[in-house]
Amino acid sequence: MSEGPDRIGPDHSRKRTYKDKARRFGKAFTTREGLIGDYDYSFLFKPNIPFMKKSRKVAPFFGLHDKMPIFLGMLLGFQHALSMLAGIITPPIIISTGSGANFDADTEQYLVSTSLIVCGFLSAIQITRFHFYKTRYYLGTGLISVVGTSFAIIPVATGALAQMYSNGYCPTGSDGTKLPCPKGYGAILGTASLCALLEIGLSFLPARVLKKAFPPIVTGPTVTLIGVHLIQTGFQNWAGGSNSCALRPTSGIFELCPTIFAPKALPWGSAQFIGLGFSVFISIILVERFGSPIMKSTSVVLGLLVGCIIAGATGYFDKSTIDAAPAVSFIWVKTFPLSIYGPIILPLMAVYITLMMEAIGDITATCDVSRLDVEGDLFDSRIQGGVLADGFNGMLAGLATITPMSTFAQNNGVIALTRCANRKAGYFCCFFLVIMGLFSKFAAALVAIPSSVLGGMTTFLFTAVAVSGFRIISTVPFTRRNRFILTAAMAIGFGATLVPTWFSYVFTYKGNNKAKAGFFDAIVLVLETGFAVAGFIAMALNLTLSEENEAEETESLNGDVVDERGNSSGEISAAELANEKGTTTETTTDGISKV
Repeated sequence: MSEGPDRIGPDHSRKRTYKDKARRFGKAFTTREGLIGDYDYSFLFKPNIPFMKKSRKVAPFFGLHDKMPIFLGMLLGFQHALSMLAGIITPPIIISTGSGANFDADTEQYLVSTSLIVCGFLSAIQITRFHFYKTRYYLGTGLISVVGTSFAIIPVATGALAQMYSNGYCPTGSDGTKLPCPKGYGAILGTASLCALLEIGLSFLPARVLKKAFPPIVTGPTVTLIGVHLIQTGFQNWAGGSNSCALRPTSGIFELCPTIFAPKALPWGSAQFIGLGFSVFISIILVERFGSPIMKSTSVVLGLLVGCIIAGATGYFDKSTIDAAPAVSFIWVKTFPLSIYGPIILPLMAVYITLMMEAIGDITATCDVSRLDVEGDLFDSRIQGGVLADGFNGMLAGLATITPMSTFAQNNGVIALTRCANRKAGYFCCFFLVIMGLFSKFAAALVAIPSSVLGGMTTFLFTAVAVSGFRIISTVPFTRRNRFILTAAMAIGFGATLVPTWFSYVFTYKGNNKAKAGFFDAIVLVLETGFAVAGFIAMALNLTLSEENEAEETESLNGDVVDERGNSSGEISAAELANEKGTTTETTTDGISKV
């Protein structure tokens, strides 16, 4: 525990022997200092209420290798797990429901449980940092770099499954109802595991090369459009559901949302659904304004909890799925036939490139809030190990029946708020995630959350993804060249996101050549996946358009100078303008001033 000045730099302390580690482990569990310590726990729970006296005392900072009480590690680890919870459970819920593979409640519960378990195990790989013998390469960052199910896979998975239902790859009923499609979900898993090799291969390139090939002007629009696409699903759920009930049919089981068999089924867009979603959204804002440090980092989960309490009190919860769920679950309780679906290879490659650049940014931020170097050989090795682990985890996730993983950024906020970068908290976070996943009743309760409550939470989360893209774009100088690249990329990207069927009717081939039909399907899927096509366009233009002369980029500043001077006539003399630029003027005999 360090209460002195912040230390930025690598840890040069001597390496502890196994005997030292055993002695330290025993002391941690057998002494008051090791179990509880003298930490001011009230700091974590003190709310930010107006007119309440605020303490000026700053909590101590726990570095990567500092001694830390066991109870504090457990508490902060649980906080990390809660901050990840909403992000981990959202992708499997969306992909397995009406907008995805149309699985039953039992399979949906399994995927939520498995997602928690897999994220716990794979986060431990990132946190541990393994060294490859006699090489300079690592697997993992050695920081609190936790991983969760990626949001970036949702547009690709839902788009691919919609295409699979339309071309007969996934089954439909005689009345056109979409039936569960484990074959399609297995194809997504198999293809995602294959495409993870791209990120694994790129991890062995120097970080500076990766940043040059995939700069913010490429990744920024990509991340923004992922968020924009997801907001549609969040808003549909907020209004009642993202399945067929969103079309407001006049008959059938989807006449009401989520179905006519729900405890309180209502038409899509009913005021009751909108109100439930707002109860979550407003609660998130109130927790951020008035909550304690430990509450702020879990504001999304607390908002979800408030919405669940209101929904339960008003009769919107269906307990039958919770009662029918088994007590315990684990990986591979259910399996899916793995295969390769060619049309989604290019979109998934775009996903992994996006995940790689997100990982580089998140690892840099984690080093920063952990008070470690953000440049030099040690930092570069953390980037290399983190990107390799990100790709490796994506491959393992597919084999463990879960869609690809990404390095989560929200835990950096937990580190900054709690002033704890110690890996002990990270390991406890992994432990709690696995425990949450093992008890499938917990997953069943999450799956039973009404769509409108879930929509209020996911809309907030998905908008945060889009805002992250804005932040990345804001780091790019807005020169004419860069504005042109952004405009060209986002024109098609936004168009494909807002009108997702714009390219569906270009190819009219109806023959029996599956290879040819699959090739056309691949083109359609890429061009209808907004973030993928935007990323490819931005990358191509960034590599082909030459850089502009910086001296020419002040062309639009003259008008600003006029406005600042308050010249009502809109005129400014050449001498005044030249003075602003630090140059001189001379007046010729014909009265024209030259600079």
